Amino acid sequence: MDDYDSFLERKRFNDVSVGFDATLRDPDYDVSDLRLFPFQASLVKWALARGRAALFEDTGLGKTAQQCIWANEVAKYTGRPVLIFAPLAVAKQTEEEAAKFGVRVRYTREQPSPCSDPAVYVTNYEMQQQFAPEYFSGVVLDESSIIKNQTGRTRTEMIERWGVVPYRLSCTATPSPNDFMELGNQAQFLGIMSVAEMLAMFFTHDGSSTQSWRLKGHGRRKFWEWLSTWAAFVRKPSDLGFSDDGYDLPSLNVIEHEVQAAKPADGGLFAVPAQTLTERRRAKKDSIEARVKVAADIVNASDEAWIIWCHLNDEQDALEKAITRNAVSVRGSDTMDKKERGLVGFSHGDYDVIITKPSIAGFGMNWQHTHNTLFVGLDDSFEKFYQAVRRQYRFGQAHAVNVYIVTSDGEGAIKANIERKKRQHEEMAEEMVHHMRDIMQRHIIGASVEKTDYNANLTMEIPEWLK
Repeated sequence: MDDYDSFLERKRFNDVSVGFDATLRDPDYDVSDLRLFPFQASLVKWALARGRAALFEDTGLGKTAQQCIWANEVAKYTGRPVLIFAPLAVAKQTEEEAAKFGVRVRYTREQPSPCSDPAVYVTNYEMQQQFAPEYFSGVVLDESSIIKNQTGRTRTEMIERWGVVPYRLSCTATPSPNDFMELGNQAQFLGIMSVAEMLAMFFTHDGSSTQSWRLKGHGRRKFWEWLSTWAAFVRKPSDLGFSDDGYDLPSLNVIEHEVQAAKPADGGLFAVPAQTLTERRRAKKDSIEARVKVAADIVNASDEAWIIWCHLNDEQDALEKAITRNAVSVRGSDTMDKKERGLVGFSHGDYDVIITKPSIAGFGMNWQHTHNTLFVGLDDSFEKFYQAVRRQYRFGQAHAVNVYIVTSDGEGAIKANIERKKRQHEEMAEEMVHHMRDIMQRHIIGASVEKTDYNANLTMEIPEWLK
């Protein structure tokens, strides 16, 4: 029996915390004093106690403030520096945001010297090779979905090189609930469990494909329970049992413009929406001129700030010529300094219009000072579309957000694919929070189930027929 009990114990996953209680350093100190909302303070305390944790919070819930305060607490507790990684231009934004909460974060692109002082630094992901992990007591990944690619170089380097750092925090907007590989990568970076171990414990192959995985039916509840021990999925404060006051999103107005550009296929009488990848690319190429004209007419006629998203270099070339307002264009081929000047310049209001791609600026930037955005076409990535919209449509936005989508009549399959992914994302996100809400509350704020004691007011009498 002892052997069998040992076997069962080995099959259990262990919830091991490696963190600390911030009040142990100073009993009179409380992170809640740093102008955090109650739910934010609870998350920071929990993440510090865990030592290695993930904050998967929707846009506008204050992840930047939380991660900076977490990093500052780790630095003071260990007496050693902590490093935050962030996308380009988001690093400067982090430095500015931290100052609002009394935390000094220093932006750098090279190894600071000396590295014995308890300072907090922020840098870009592109510069991670310039830093020595062993000098830091903590590391934070801002917009950590950058490690979602299972075979990506950045993912491999972050997990392998920075796994020696004792304290680790992963922060991003709620990851796609059906992207289990991303969750596995996050767990592996944090040292919770490797991707291979996660798949073996909770998943099974879906059909004959070794790349498709689905949760084991009997392990579904256990998977969400395991996830809740190290990750907080928060779409709004009430997910943790707090009030949603002040966290109401404004209206989102989606305005579609469809240009007529599709041509009948060889031998056909009517144009049909593109289906294959090759057909979709051709449809996008054929309609660039028409789509850019519609976009330019809309933006040039306005006196408000705009974000214009494109996906092709040819689209960006045409937009740069067609937009006549005070605009900046940020490209992938630009130097890091030029990209940063453009992104930060638009953030500070130096430009009225920015032209760029979701892959460059769609993650991390806070552009709540604007509420008009325009997509010159779409691609098949729902995540890019979602994240790009969320640069403006986030908690704290004071205006209704207007999202213009300019597509051609030949891109119907792309639009349908985005809409399908959107529905799937919302359904699975709701299911995920439903499964995890009670568990998260117990772990993060120590919430307990209320019980009503039974007080008997009447004397029970046994019926005569039972005597």
